[in-house]
Amino acid sequence: MGTHQQLRQSLRTRLQAARARTEELFALLRPEALYERPIPEWHRVIFYLGHFELFDWNLICRDALGQEPADRNFDELFRVGFRTPDGLHADQASDWPSEAVVRLANQRWRAAVDAALDTVSFDAPSHPYFERGAAFLYVVEHRLMHAETLTYKLHCMPFEKKLRPPHQVELDSPPVARRPLEIPGGRARLGLSRNAPGAVGWDNEYEAHTVEVAAFAIDSHNVTIGDFLEFVRAGGYQEKNFWSEPGWAWKNAQGIEHPYHWVCRNGGWRYRTLFEEIPLPLAWPVYVSHAEASAYTGWVGKALPSEAQFHRAAFGTPAGEERAYPWGEDPPTSERGNFAFAHWNPVAVGSYPAGRSAFGVAELVGNGWEWTSTAFAPFADFEPLPFYPTYSSYAFDGRHFVLKGGSHRTAACLLRRSFRNWYLPHFPYVYAKFRCVEN
Repeated sequence: MGTHQQLRQSLRTRLQAARARTEELFALLRPEALYERPIPEWHRVIFYLGHFELFDWNLICRDALGQEPADRNFDELFRVGFRTPDGLHADQASDWPSEAVVRLANQRWRAAVDAALDTVSFDAPSHPYFERGAAFLYVVEHRLMHAETLTYKLHCMPFEKKLRPPHQVELDSPPVARRPLEIPGGRARLGLSRNAPGAVGWDNEYEAHTVEVAAFAIDSHNVTIGDFLEFVRAGGYQEKNFWSEPGWAWKNAQGIEHPYHWVCRNGGWRYRTLFEEIPLPLAWPVYVSHAEASAYTGWVGKALPSEAQFHRAAFGTPAGEERAYPWGEDPPTSERGNFAFAHWNPVAVGSYPAGRSAFGVAELVGNGWEWTSTAFAPFADFEPLPFYPTYSSYAFDGRHFVLKGGSHRTAACLLRRSFRNWYLPHFPYVYAKFRCVEN
């Protein structure tokens, strides 16, 4: 098989696997749940049923091949949904077409994308998007990103709206000894080079650059639910001194007194997983907003790591070299961490000693994204993607923060060193953990 045929087959396999991943999630929903909006800031679930296929069609068939949409109004609905001028959702469930109508459109969009994958040339591409199969790589990654965020939506739904798949919940294990590790000063290389062979990244990953990082100490392991419970019991949610002004205002306005997935019942704590309520798993990493993570670090007199500090601890080595992953150059595998949709839930902190970095820092990749103290901003020489100019730029507002690493529902291809995630500091739904540093 020739090189380009191998590429075509690889892209076909990856696209099919990504589609199966999102279909798996839709199959968990009872029909009426498709029209729910479990996260107020985001679209109704029905939007995503059509959005994945339309995004693929728009990039490959509309933008690269110049094809015209069959129904501009219908296609626009699944490109941007319903929004008021101030960005708020103003739709009702009845404003959306039936599931059958959306799936019929999906068949049309998907068939056109498949036909393009079978016929476009990678030897002498008719459009730059087809060079090295880039457009197909982007649609795969876009879908896999949404496979994670769609899980956040499902997590917020009542249990009766979902079908529970067979799965095992690892309730708890003995707590791990968390200790600070000294990281000597050195260089950290952030970002991705446009000249790297086979490199396909999103706009905010470019351009690669090196920064100097002063010596610091970072916790060997993440803060656990048990650790955070001490903060809650000590009145951390009632002490203003630990919170930023915006964080304190948000907490009070929303009446927040504990992490989003925790439930106080009959005087005790329980945890709301994706499919059931369980006893509070004290050894799991705690998932909290940036505001809550920052308040905890203030309580213990430490701080969140910067993006550069995360890179230095995760990918640096005592010899001054850098690795592709914390554990080395080998691709992600199940013994290295909890990622790539291996589990529906996090597992106990300390479960993956084989994933340690060269400095001995554990689980920097997987089992939850990691909050940093770095505001999300473009690197030097930033260029928006022509087919998605607002992918990152809308969040360059000084209010979003960088997350690194990846969760149990993050695809393996998104675990690359240069990938950057971002969320607002008061967004409590993301699978985001944290650890502390001392500068």
